[in-house]
Parts: sequence; structure tokens; C-alpha cells
Amino acid sequence: MVDCIFSGLSDPGLLRTSNQDDYYIDPKGRFFIVADGMGGHAGGQEASRLATAAIKTFLDQHWHIETATALLLEQALKQANNAILDDQRRHPERADMGTTVVLVTFRDSDPQPWCAHVGDSRLYRLRGHHLEQLTEDHTWIAKAIRAGEVTPAQSRSHPWRHVLSQCLGRDDLSEIDIQPIEVQGGDRLLLCSDGLTEELSDHLIASHLKSIRACEAAATALVNSAKQRGGRDNITVVVVNVTPSLSSVEAKANLSTEI
Repeated sequence: MVDCIFSGLSDPGLLRTSNQDDYYIDPKGRFFIVADGMGGHAGGQEASRLATAAIKTFLDQHWHIETATALLLEQALKQANNAILDDQRRHPERADMGTTVVLVTFRDSDPQPWCAHVGDSRLYRLRGHHLEQLTEDHTWIAKAIRAGEVTPAQSRSHPWRHVLSQCLGRDDLSEIDIQPIEVQGGDRLLLCSDGLTEELSDHLIASHLKSIRACEAAATALVNSAKQRGGRDNITVVVVNVTPSLSSVEAKANLSTEI
């Protein structure tokens, strides 16, 4: 059982006229969602909103059912995908909309949190001075890096770096990555859209997370730093501080937020 303190922030950035990102923080700290929509002004906003709403509703309804967490997360993301597909059928003008998503859950029945993601919204873990990307982007450029065709340095300016290989809102959804996340007291988790990682290197992200312990202040600093470096896309972050374990009852009673 883990206890956590958390905060989130979303900003349209400096160049976009709308915010197609969406996020949700469960007030009890059970789960956290970040989604980055695409498909035009209305389409992107609707896709990310539909995804977060569908996942929230599904998890609320099935949270205490004795289902393995991996299956629960798979079902939640498939429910979100179906919600977007249903909306596309009702509104053909939004037929091209889709969204990335990254989701982290803390269930009493699991000793560790779990993560599910589709697309290039990311989950990071800071432990001490070491920042690690725990998710693997579903993008053309990520596959090219793994194949040795492009270097990480080249990828930051590659014209195909935003091409997704998978997202919610597709009939052929086949790539939902689900994994347990090992955490210990003092770790920090960061969920974010690519509006953050497009502007900030992992080194800069780690620097902010290491130097600013309060979740709300860290989230604000990350967003402001991305805007100072261009803010070309919508920017969304959720910061979670993992504190040492308490008993199940004590942890729920003492859970605090900075929302």
C-alpha cells in the first residue's frame, strides 16, 4: 500500500488557440489520467475529453470488482476507444479525431501501482537524482531509434517525430502497453503530454522535479519552463509524490492533495 500527494496542471501553450489536452486526478488518489487529443480544434478536445471521462466512469464502476488490474486497465482503455469510435460515427466531421492516453492506478489490492498507455504521452519516475521514462512511445521515431536508424539527438528535430503508430479512436487498436510500476517512498511520478517533452529535455525535467518538492509548484514550474522554451503545443503534467506506506486505513485517512 502506498500513500501519495499529487497535483496537475494543463496549459494551452503559446501558439495554440485551444487546449486539446485533458487530464483527471481522482480525489482519493486512486488513479491519474493524461490525454492528448488530435484531429482539429473540436475533434482533439472531444477525443481527449471522451477518453478521460470513459476511463474515469469505468474505473469508478469496476474499482472494487475482483479483477486483475491489468485486465481492468485494458478494459478501461478499450471502453475509451469505443466511446471515441461511437462519437465518430455520430459526428462524421470528427472522423479523424483520436487521443493518446497515459493512466496510473493505485489499488489497495496491489502492492505496486500499474500503468497503461497508448501513444506518446509519458510516465516518468524520479528516484533520487535519476529520472527514468517508464513508458515507451508508440511513434514512428521511437521505433526508428530502437532499430538504430535514428539517434536520440536526431529525433528531437526529425520531421516525423510526431507520427503516432497507435492512438485511441481507431478500429485497429492493437497496442495497449500495461505494466506494474515499482515505487518506493520518496519516488516522484510524472505523467505528461508531449507538449512538455517536446520543449524540455529529460535533464531539465529532472532538474525541476529534484529542486521543487511541492507538487503544485513543481507542476507550475514544468509548464512555465516549457512555455519559456517555445510552448508550441498544449502542455499537461500530473506530479505524484510517493510517500512511505501506512496501513490501508491510515493511508486513506491521511491522504492529502494539492489540487
